[in-house]
Amino acid sequence: MKPKSYPSTPIFLIILLSIIVLLFQDTYWLKAMSQISSDSLVTWVSPSLTRIGLTESNGSTKNAELFAARGEYESFQIVVRASQTNLSNVNVSVSDLTSSNGQVIPRSTISLYREHYVPVNHSSPGKKGSSNSPLPPGMYADALIPFANSETGLDITGAELDAVPFNLKSGNNQPIWVDLFVPRNTQAGKYQGTYTVTSNQGEVSGEISLKVWNFELPLKPSLNSEFEAYNYKDKKSTQEILKHKLMPVVQLSKADQKDLIDNWGLKSLRLPFGSGADYNNRTMSPPPSIDDIKSVAEQYDSNLFLYSRFADEIDGSPELNEPIKQWARNFHQAGVSTAIAMSPIPELYDNGLGNGRSAVDTWILTPSSYNENLNPVSEVLAKGDNTWFYTALALDDYSPKWLIDYQPINYRIPHGFISQSLGITGVLYWRIDNWTGDPWKDEQVYSHKNEYFPGEGMLVYPGQKVGIEGIVPSIRLKWIRDGVEDYEYIQILKNLGRGSSALDISRKVGKDWKNWTQDINVLGSARQQLGEEIEKYS
Repeated sequence: MKPKSYPSTPIFLIILLSIIVLLFQDTYWLKAMSQISSDSLVTWVSPSLTRIGLTESNGSTKNAELFAARGEYESFQIVVRASQTNLSNVNVSVSDLTSSNGQVIPRSTISLYREHYVPVNHSSPGKKGSSNSPLPPGMYADALIPFANSETGLDITGAELDAVPFNLKSGNNQPIWVDLFVPRNTQAGKYQGTYTVTSNQGEVSGEISLKVWNFELPLKPSLNSEFEAYNYKDKKSTQEILKHKLMPVVQLSKADQKDLIDNWGLKSLRLPFGSGADYNNRTMSPPPSIDDIKSVAEQYDSNLFLYSRFADEIDGSPELNEPIKQWARNFHQAGVSTAIAMSPIPELYDNGLGNGRSAVDTWILTPSSYNENLNPVSEVLAKGDNTWFYTALALDDYSPKWLIDYQPINYRIPHGFISQSLGITGVLYWRIDNWTGDPWKDEQVYSHKNEYFPGEGMLVYPGQKVGIEGIVPSIRLKWIRDGVEDYEYIQILKNLGRGSSALDISRKVGKDWKNWTQDINVLGSARQQLGEEIEKYS
């Protein structure tokens, strides 16, 4: 019998090798695609005081390490980058934070926002080589698109600008702002959680570590303030301002006032009286009567500190001295404090009532005006008057600025460290909703003689495009809030009898308007040192 016949060896080997090659190619292709997906979705975390460029290179830090007191907001950024290919259907989530003994900070206390880039086509005016100059034109992350409605906690859908999911072009970054609020009933200790970034091209996770200090920030901030919205004076918008530790200018019912006092930290309001005197007008109308002032004051909750800022920016107007005294006497006899944006002058150190009280209880100065009046400022502080600061435009080349194209530390450092170092007790900003026709696309809200001031007078955005009634915050407003919390840390340590130590730490970060650090690590280290000392001496 003949043996069974087989294909010749060469043909058999060719077929076998072909099958092996095809299998290898499939395996290699799948592995390569997996590698592309993994490399396309790149994430890292960044401190809150960094501004993430639209196309800047990758960071390397994967995990967030935070420190906060009870009743405090602490923030960081999750940066998503489309590295080698476009990303699609990107979403971000965070978990609860839990301690080793089972205590929980629920994820419902953590707010997420997609950072929205806006164009700065013309830089703010500033001297090149000065100690604080603006950055170049470009795209700046400033507006914040909330993931969820803060009142309902529900995801926002159907808005013109929706936070998530989003797509991302190759080579671009998309930072996510994470706002973590530590509930007031939280036990001190270390809490751990995670964040997760998902997309159609893969998934990445990282860790969140939070140390909760064994002390609490007060509901009502120690730093006084006045931040006015011209268009949005409703209760919801007022709450948004108060969440950022700032005082609004608003007239609401007593019931609404009480809710804002008890639950949101409202502590002071400006009464609606004005003399007409300002930078452009150096005449004053007759003052309201004492009875009229009392009648208006009765419309406000008795727990509020009431004041009148009845004139504004009137330096160099001696003809107004006597009218100012007349207004001040009526307010003082009605139990209302006075405040004016002007430099201290001896002619107003006595209101004429025989009690030695100044006509102006609170003198509000720009940094440059402060530096030009160091002796008068010392005199009024010694008398027991208050000093606040305010900023607008770019009036000098050394102090912190609030325009979009300045380094983030500009918005944070004056409220806490510089104010505490100089004995300043409040801050004024003329407006927070000075918008163009579409502020989500156009930041050139103010220009003068071919000079541009991007973002001047605007710290919030209209909420309609993102599915919110009222206003939504900017990143700059978050930085300002964190500065108010810096002030609180220093104040708490002072109240514990450690004033000298507190001010030593403060002055190493921001001694005065000309001497302040632009190194965020110096500020962060000082903040941690303050927390450790408060915990030690509490």
